Amino acid sequence: MISHGKDLKIFSGSSNRALAENICKELSIPLGNAETGRFSDGENYVSIYETVRGSDVFVIQSTSAPVNDNLMELLIMIDALKRASAGRVTAVIPYFGYARQDRKTKPRDPISAKLVANLITRAGADRVLTMDLHANQIQGFFDIPVDNLLGSPIFVDYFFRRFAAVHNDTMVVSPDVGSVARARAFAQKLDMPMAIVDKRRQKANSSEVMNIIGDVTDKHVILLDDMVDTGGSLCHAANALMEIGHAKSVIACASHGVLSGAAFERINDSALEEVVFLNTIQPRPDVEKLSPKVKYLSVAHMFAEAIERIYEERSMSKMWL
Repeated sequence: MISHGKDLKIFSGSSNRALAENICKELSIPLGNAETGRFSDGENYVSIYETVRGSDVFVIQSTSAPVNDNLMELLIMIDALKRASAGRVTAVIPYFGYARQDRKTKPRDPISAKLVANLITRAGADRVLTMDLHANQIQGFFDIPVDNLLGSPIFVDYFFRRFAAVHNDTMVVSPDVGSVARARAFAQKLDMPMAIVDKRRQKANSSEVMNIIGDVTDKHVILLDDMVDTGGSLCHAANALMEIGHAKSVIACASHGVLSGAAFERINDSALEEVVFLNTIQPRPDVEKLSPKVKYLSVAHMFAEAIERIYEERSMSKMWL
C-alpha cells in the first residue's frame, strides 16, 4: 500500500525513450509530457508540459553516446523538475557513462566518475537508480542513495533455457582477472564451473591474450562482461578460447552494449556465435543488418519493479537476491 499522497510521474530524456515507454507500459502509467532538444548553437533545452508539484518523479536517461549531450540533458531535466517543485527526483540511469574513470591510474588523472556524481547531486537529484556499474565503489561517490541493479538474473534465465540440454558441458568464463568476482557469482547462479582468460592490456581499447586458466576443451562457453565498447577484448578472448582452449562454442553476454568504433565488424569476424546485451543503451535501428550475432534482452520489467518499490517505500533488497 502506498504510504504517501504523492503521484508517480516518469519522464524520459532522448537517449533511451523506447526503454522508458516500455517501463511505463509495465507500470500502466503514461510517459510524462516533456520535450527535449537542442538550440541552433548546440545548447540543450528541456520543457516540462505538465505539473510535477509534490510528485515523485523518475527521469530515465542513459548517459551513452553522445555522452556529454545526454549527461547535460539529464542535468537540465533534473534542474527543471526541482525548480517546478517536484517532491522527489530520482535519476534513473540504466547506463552510467564515465564509470570507467573511477580512480587515478597515473599522476594528474581526473576521477571523472566522481565529478559526474557531484554534478547529478548538485543538479538536484534525490536518488539514483542504475544498473551494473563498472565499479561498485562509484555508489560511494554520491551523497544520496544509489540503487545499483544487477542484470545477471535476466542472463541467468536466458542461459538456463538455452543450455538446458547441455548444462554439464557449459562453462562461464571471465574475460579478464578484473571480472572474476562477477563471473564467479554468475557461475554459481547457473551452477556451472568457471575459467579465466588471462590477458595483458598494452594500451587503452586493446589487449593481448596470454593464456586460459581452466579447461574449456569441448565446452560451450559463456563469456560474461559488464560492457562491450570496441569489442577488441571480448573478441580476442573468444578467439583464444576456440584456438587455444579448443572450446566447442563461445557466446558472450554483457549488460551494456556501447559498441563504438569497429565493434560490429570485430564481432562479425570473431569466433563468437552470439553476443547478448541488455537494452540499457538503446540499440541502433540497423543493428540486425550490422551484425546478426547481436541480440538484446529487455530490462524494462526490472526497472519497473525497482521504480514501484522506491515509490511505495518498500524494501529493495529482494532485487539483489
